[in-house]
Amino acid sequence: MNYQSIFGPKGALASHHPGFEFRPSQVTMADAVDSAIRDRHHLCVEAGTGTGKTLAYLFPAIANRRRTVISTATKALQEQLFFKDIPFLQRTMAPDLKAICMKGRNNYLCLKKLEGHMQNPTLLPGERGELLQALDGWARKTETGDRAELDLLREDDPFWRDLDARRETCLGQKCLHYEACFITRMRQQAFGVDLIVVNHSLFFADLALRRQGVGGVLPDYAAVIFDEAHEVEDVATSFFGRQISNYRFQDFDRDLQVAFQPERPVLRTGAQALDAVRRLLEAFENGGTEQRQSILPIVRRSDFPKLLAAVEAPLQLLIAKMGKMTRRTEEQEALGSRAGELLSDLVFICRGEDPAYVYWSDRKGRGIFLNASPIDLAPILSRELFDQPISVILTSATLSTDGSFRYVRDRLGIREAEELVLGSEFDLSSQSVLYIPDLPEPREQGYLQRACAEIQKVLEVSRGRAFLLFTSFSQMEKCYQQLAPALPFPLFKQGDLPKNLLLEKFRNTSSAVLFATASFWQGVDVQGEALSCVIIDKLPFAVPTDPVVAARLHYLKTQGKNAFEEYSVPQAIIQLKQGLGRLIRSRQDRGILSILDSRILTRTYGKHFLRSLPKCPIIDNIKALSNFFEAR
Repeated sequence: MNYQSIFGPKGALASHHPGFEFRPSQVTMADAVDSAIRDRHHLCVEAGTGTGKTLAYLFPAIANRRRTVISTATKALQEQLFFKDIPFLQRTMAPDLKAICMKGRNNYLCLKKLEGHMQNPTLLPGERGELLQALDGWARKTETGDRAELDLLREDDPFWRDLDARRETCLGQKCLHYEACFITRMRQQAFGVDLIVVNHSLFFADLALRRQGVGGVLPDYAAVIFDEAHEVEDVATSFFGRQISNYRFQDFDRDLQVAFQPERPVLRTGAQALDAVRRLLEAFENGGTEQRQSILPIVRRSDFPKLLAAVEAPLQLLIAKMGKMTRRTEEQEALGSRAGELLSDLVFICRGEDPAYVYWSDRKGRGIFLNASPIDLAPILSRELFDQPISVILTSATLSTDGSFRYVRDRLGIREAEELVLGSEFDLSSQSVLYIPDLPEPREQGYLQRACAEIQKVLEVSRGRAFLLFTSFSQMEKCYQQLAPALPFPLFKQGDLPKNLLLEKFRNTSSAVLFATASFWQGVDVQGEALSCVIIDKLPFAVPTDPVVAARLHYLKTQGKNAFEEYSVPQAIIQLKQGLGRLIRSRQDRGILSILDSRILTRTYGKHFLRSLPKCPIIDNIKALSNFFEAR
């Protein structure tokens, strides 16, 4: 297809899109994506800000008439595609386009669970009972069963866990509600569409199930396009590993109590197992810290085998008792399988014997999670994804480092792929300036005070209107405590409000300053003068003591590689590019990028960062910065 006729100055898009701007890089990207899908090869494309990459991959996906999966990093981006971009194409240039949005199973209502609650309404008195009645009314009207349609249930409401359609509680074709099930209907609809819009979590959950020989959610597809592909490794890692948690055992125990209510011996054994699990998980509480920790020092303690055996014995007995029952309901049979999975995952993680995995714990609120994650994901993804007879396209504004895709290809196991780097459509050399003041290195004495003084100077120039992005919560808190009394601007801090509300207040408050950490480094879009400055405290190297990072660094060293240069530096470059990418989001934007880390100029690895960053003037004094900003 001639994509100049679509995206060119007098192309079809110009006559339909009210905000149309001709972008040469959009044509180039569309041609490359079209070739990849048509010829069944892989493509890595870095599309700088302003490329219009969404339409640049949507048009070729439609034109080739092969079922294509589009996978996004977040549900928010997924919904933007499905409810905004795709409907625009259906209204204007692709009226026959058929698409479906698919999410993870726990986003959908389980009709069987709802029926069970409705049959026992007295168990949920007061407000919960009223909520249940409202959910029942919604279930009779909704076409999708997607909880995103609900405005009567908080996102974090634990009641949804009692109602969702997660895999471990699903009876499949044995369920009386199978034909009416929202998951069943979604799967059936997916076979008749051209585009399937998912998020990375669902895609890799599906791929992991296929690897196990279990039927996945997605139908077969000819191509998959990963948007925000720089997040693929982290997401995929969680689905090709194993995890147990106190929540998983609590869910199992709750369902056991219902399904085996008359079977007292089974319930007594289940209670013994749960008590033993509680005692075992207490060993991993780590003093309440939410930092990830290696569990190997704990599982190798002399007393730990006894703790593990105390869980194994009642779980094995429980499985045996359930297996001996001559008449079992579908729910009881499913619980027997779940008990086997719990035991298998628990033993695998808590023995920590497979050297291909890293074993670590994590705390989130009241949850304790034990994990086993593959150290090297490349062989798995190479075999399960990139060696398959399909096209895989990876795109992001931050996919290359120092002009090369070597890092992402090595991490994901991509043997062969076409490569394309497209710079920003914006004139970054005139729209932005990079300010790197002369400061001590972050670990040197006096850094914090000097950095805060520089932040204050920069904010005076920009008159607030800034994101202050930090590499840790502790650093953010220290800077906030020191700067808050001195800054004359409205201040917002991550954690004080939900993320969406925080962003809304920032956009609508004149001269606001936002203090934030990792979750605000990417996927956040604030256009116009509301955001005129992005300040980053230091180069975002991953914490080397993090168990997953440490295991990967050690693995690369055993392969005879320079782990710092081949893992730490490129990972930090991609993260830094994401953070700085928050600033210039349109041709009208103009502002200051600032990095308060002199290592980017003084260390030998700094040149790799500088060559990867936006091509804009670099200055080191506040007067020049003021001159740039006043020139606007």
